[in-house]
Amino acid sequence: MVERVPSKKSVRDLDLSGLRVFARVDFNVPLSRGEVVDDTRIRAALPTINYILDKGGRLILASHLGRPEGHFLEELSLRPVAETLSVLLDRPVDFSPHCVGEGVKEVIDEVAPSQVILLENLRFDPGEKSNDPEFVKELASYADVYVNDAFGAAHREHASTVGLPTFLDGGVGGLLMEKELRFLYGVMDDPDVPVVVLLGGAKVSDKINIIKHLMGLADSILIGGGMSYTFLAAQGQEVGKSIIDQSRVGWAKEILEEASGSGIEIILPVDHVVAKDINSSSSCKLNATIDPEYMALDIGPVTVARFKEMILGAGTLLWNGPMGVFEVEQFSRGTSELAKAVADCPGTTVIGGGDSAAAIRQLSLSDQMTHISTGGGASLALLSGQKLPAVEALTDQ
Repeated sequence: MVERVPSKKSVRDLDLSGLRVFARVDFNVPLSRGEVVDDTRIRAALPTINYILDKGGRLILASHLGRPEGHFLEELSLRPVAETLSVLLDRPVDFSPHCVGEGVKEVIDEVAPSQVILLENLRFDPGEKSNDPEFVKELASYADVYVNDAFGAAHREHASTVGLPTFLDGGVGGLLMEKELRFLYGVMDDPDVPVVVLLGGAKVSDKINIIKHLMGLADSILIGGGMSYTFLAAQGQEVGKSIIDQSRVGWAKEILEEASGSGIEIILPVDHVVAKDINSSSSCKLNATIDPEYMALDIGPVTVARFKEMILGAGTLLWNGPMGVFEVEQFSRGTSELAKAVADCPGTTVIGGGDSAAAIRQLSLSDQMTHISTGGGASLALLSGQKLPAVEALTDQ
């Protein structure tokens, strides 16, 4: 499997001096009581922001936050993000309380070279999600050039991701977008071997296309989390009250048979941390059986040891999804132990965003990973073999 990084123009290809630069970023960050709880995505955009400002661009930043469904919600305002960004940049960041409408363009026109303004949450306007032409037209009136650095929204066909570059006859990728594509396509383009894929999470349906797409690339696929119990059910094993997707059991059986015939090793849990419900004290089962009144909520120590051995021997390691309900302490050991193993892996380690990335940050292991994606949904789409609409909309080299 050889999948080349899309050859798109970069922000580095533009002379930005004095230009109005509309940069779509991903500031979809968690807030609590009007303050940013995790600034990881804001920090990830800093290289592009600083590059544009250093080159004399008049920077207009835009992002979505949460799912306000086209209505203003105070708790989803980007105002706290502007305050956090100002601290990180050590310079003022102006904030527009609207993203379109009366007075917005006038405020933007006052932005001088090497200054920055952040627009209010794009999703407060229904035109963002519907890619409304009039909404696109108004956003486009603010800008001379368009830069997309929002990898986390690259799988969305929204006004600010596909409408704007189409209306403005193209756009370029930011430095984060370039980095994300380079590492995620790099997993599939001539990776160091052996290639080990570690998959978890609750829903097997979320990972179906990834498994299909990576079957021709991976040497081993390690499956944990809630999704593993659909595979164990496909083998005829008793899984108690564990989460299974009955509609996917037949598919899981086919995948296991295909892997066996292709020499690909799919490794499933052999022991489990089980409880009668998520609030109960856990008790460890050191075999593959799960009593009917119990549910599995984490992988057991024998499985952890086996998975760690595979991870530590990987030339390329791709991880997406936790091994259990890691938010609850008694069901977090599998995820945390494997996160530490990934940190110790001597090969290239790429984390596909989402809960896996959250677990790594929680354990302060981020600096020991080769790359942690900022986009869970976008990385899932890309690793499933899908083209990303926002990337396709950018100008070819």
